[in-house]
Amino acid sequence: MRARMVWRLGILAAAASVTVLVAAGPAMAHVTVSPGEATQGGFTTLAFQVPTESDTASTTKVEVNIPTQTPIASLSVKPVPGWTAAVVTTKLTTPIKGDEGEDITEVISKITWTAAGADAGVKPGQFQEFEVSAGPLPAVDQIIFKVLQTYSDGTIVRWIDEPPAAGAPEPEHPAPVLTLAKSAKAPASAGPTSTGAVPAAGNGDGDGNGWALGVGVAALITALAALAVAVLAWRRTS
Repeated sequence: MRARMVWRLGILAAAASVTVLVAAGPAMAHVTVSPGEATQGGFTTLAFQVPTESDTASTTKVEVNIPTQTPIASLSVKPVPGWTAAVVTTKLTTPIKGDEGEDITEVISKITWTAAGADAGVKPGQFQEFEVSAGPLPAVDQIIFKVLQTYSDGTIVRWIDEPPAAGAPEPEHPAPVLTLAKSAKAPASAGPTSTGAVPAAGNGDGDGNGWALGVGVAALITALAALAVAVLAWRRTS
C-alpha cells in the first residue's frame, strides 16, 4: 500500500515538473538584448538575440527600432556573415551631445538585417545574435527596442509589447529592454524620459533567460528524481 502511494506521488511530481519545464520554455524563446543593463553616458556592445520559434520556417529579416525619444548618439553595426544590414536615420528636434561634446542632430532610428539567401536564415531550433556598438547612452532609465522578426513563409512576429506594470503578467511578445543605471561620475542630466514601467531586477543578463533556464533545469532534475522513486517503488511491489 505504501509503495503504491509512493508510486502515485512520484508520477504526479514528475508530471508537475514537466509542466513547469514546458512553461519555462517560451520565456527562453523571446527576442532579447544582452547585456540587459548598462550605464548612462557609457558605451556598450548590444547583442540582440533572435531565436527561431517556427518549426517549419527560418528567420530571414530582423528589424530593430531605436526610439528617437531616447536617442543614442552613435551606433555602429557588426557584420553578420550571410546577412546585409541597412540603417535608417532620423533628424532630432532637439540635438544631443556626442562623445566629444559635439551636437548630434541626426541619429540611427532603425537597423534592418536581411538574410542574403535561404541558407543564411536562422533555421528552426537555432538563434542568431545581431550586435551593435552603442554610446554615449542617454540619461534615461531604460530604452525599449521594438523588434519585428520576419520568417521565410511571410509571417511577422512583432516583439513590441512594453514592460507591464508591477504585478501584471508578462506580455506575449515583450520588447527587448535595456535598463540604464546612473553614472557615479556625473549627475543625471535633464533629458527625455522613457515610457513604461521598469522591469523587476533579474540576473546579470537582464533578459530573464538565466532565470527561465534555471527553472527548466531544476524541473528536469526533479522530474528525473521523481520518476526514479516511482520506478523503484513499482519494482518493490512487483
